[in-house]
Amino acid sequence: MRPDPLSEAAARRHELTRARAVRALRELDRAGVPVTFAGVAKAAGISRSWLYTQPDIGSQIRRLRQETNAVGAAGAVPADQRTTDASLRARLTTALDRNKQLADENARLRRQLARALGDQRSAWTRSGNDPRE
Repeated sequence: MRPDPLSEAAARRHELTRARAVRALRELDRAGVPVTFAGVAKAAGISRSWLYTQPDIGSQIRRLRQETNAVGAAGAVPADQRTTDASLRARLTTALDRNKQLADENARLRRQLARALGDQRSAWTRSGNDPRE
């Protein structure tokens, strides 16, 4: 026996509504906008009360909202674009290596400058043109 056409239509409408809600949720997160039930409902053109009846979508909203609150102002970065601990460690290591290179180069340049100034001072005193006298 064939299912009731009204039931089929209701199921189709339900799936379309879910798809709109999930799309709105992803777009808000990608845009860096705080994800809330009201925001998702407005962006998807659905009711907040319907969202509360969807446990999986509701848990995603709560998770993203908690991540945003935990991160603070940096929470405007979408979840899929946030840095990982490993990438932060790699960037820190690279920055520390570069700082060491720059410090070594500065020390080398200081020695060169001191040597050049010393040579200049020696040349002045040998020639009798010492400006300090």
